[in-house]
Amino acid sequence: MQSETGTADSPNHRDDIVGVLLAGGLSSRMGGPEKSLLDLGGRPMLRRVLDRMEPQVGQIAINANGDPARFAAFRYPIIADAIPGHAGPLAGLHAGLLWAQREAPAARYVATASADSPFVPLDLVQRLADAIRSSGKPCAIAAHAGEKYPVAGLWSINLADAAADALARNMRALYRFAEANDCAIVEFPALSLADISVDPFFNVNTPEEYEQARAICAAATNLGAL
Repeated sequence: MQSETGTADSPNHRDDIVGVLLAGGLSSRMGGPEKSLLDLGGRPMLRRVLDRMEPQVGQIAINANGDPARFAAFRYPIIADAIPGHAGPLAGLHAGLLWAQREAPAARYVATASADSPFVPLDLVQRLADAIRSSGKPCAIAAHAGEKYPVAGLWSINLADAAADALARNMRALYRFAEANDCAIVEFPALSLADISVDPFFNVNTPEEYEQARAICAAATNLGAL
């Protein structure tokens, strides 16, 4: 059993962990608009994710490709993929790991979340960190109702080279990378927003899912849960 303070290589306090929101997708199923900037209950969806993730990490950056000016209002570092071609979420993680190594010398882990998942759990990072600490594994990902959500993960910065190697082999899916690196899996319950039960990793990929998210936000706001 490890002590409360953990070890030098285990996540222990916020300065050890930086957050990276993955917003590098093409929003193709939304028909073109930058989905993370869509209004959700009077705030951009990205702002909602930031508000839920910021208290959980020491600092935060946004992984996004294309013109970074579209995120200028948020005043966070914008990091593009280190490799060309919109190579998927693994490329976003890779970029985040490299950024953490350069800009956050105290960091030992990178917590990732999707910029289009507006209900990400407020205890996401703590529970993933606990799983890494207890298992000794280099990464942990979230699951809900038996489905894995590798975009919601916590990753040792020492995985940067492994991510680069995987990308060189044309691996793009985070779940494959997580499995290859023996990740821990943490099951999260449904999010209870007053009397509304919500998948905590619900993400907005289509116009229909956007309308669902708007309805959830409206109902939860009316009940004082958001």
